[in-house]
Amino acid sequence: MAWLEEWFVQRRGLAFGVMWSGTGTGGIAIPLVLESLLQKYGFRTTLRIWAVSLLVLSTPAFFFVKPRIPASSIGSGRLRINLGFVYDRTFVLYQAANIVESLGYFLPTIYLPHYARSVLKASPFLAAFTVLLINVSNAAGIFLMGILADRWHITTCILVSTIGAVLATFFLWGFAGQLAILYVFCVVYGLFAGSYVGTWPGVSRQVVTNRIGHESSTSGRSFDPTMVTGFLIAGRGIGNIISGPLSEALLKASTTQGQSAKTWGLGGYGAVIVFTGVTALGGGSSYVWKKLGWLL
Repeated sequence: MAWLEEWFVQRRGLAFGVMWSGTGTGGIAIPLVLESLLQKYGFRTTLRIWAVSLLVLSTPAFFFVKPRIPASSIGSGRLRINLGFVYDRTFVLYQAANIVESLGYFLPTIYLPHYARSVLKASPFLAAFTVLLINVSNAAGIFLMGILADRWHITTCILVSTIGAVLATFFLWGFAGQLAILYVFCVVYGLFAGSYVGTWPGVSRQVVTNRIGHESSTSGRSFDPTMVTGFLIAGRGIGNIISGPLSEALLKASTTQGQSAKTWGLGGYGAVIVFTGVTALGGGSSYVWKKLGWLL
């Protein structure tokens, strides 16, 4: 990812989408493989097999992944990284929306298998299939968002992701009284909510452009777009860490109140569904800031 900015300019969003969609694609097969290994060999042997597999499969990539600009032409001086963008209003607004969105983004992946088993009485395999559907549609969503990010203003792309995620959460998961409806939610949610990270190249480009006025060949040195993306990833990690205990508290608080629900928020999941939908809505706040003139 550190050299992505050097190799791609006009189709940077598409390149990022292709790369990042690999995380969703890996989430399709890897859990099944690991589950099979765990049942046959136990966790210690499985970890050793996984470590060796990563080494063997990743090593060939080192011969192909390289910077576009040779190291000898960059200069021998010490590289000075400018982190001044963290105080820039453009970055702060995008990062705040990114953290808010991530607070609820991971909750369906965490709770849907249990929801399918406890509320819809699905078998363990059919319950686990919810996560696979999210991962598949997640990969497709990031890829498509990468294409849109190269053509539309980034706040418009974020708005598309937000609308789809919010509607899917409140209307599909909220009324998911059948396994088929839950599966539809997994596909739609993964497609739209999962595509949110596909907007990061556009966010990075706007932050850098806002700082220096234009993207030049030296922007990667004085104001590294990769660092902007790295901070966005860190912000998503912060939201992920906070969302775990917070969602557990919401679920415990609403379980006793939500058991009587017959149509929406079955099984006491109403508060978790609302939290997921509201945080997804907050993730689209950058579109509002754009309309208010706070973002270019």
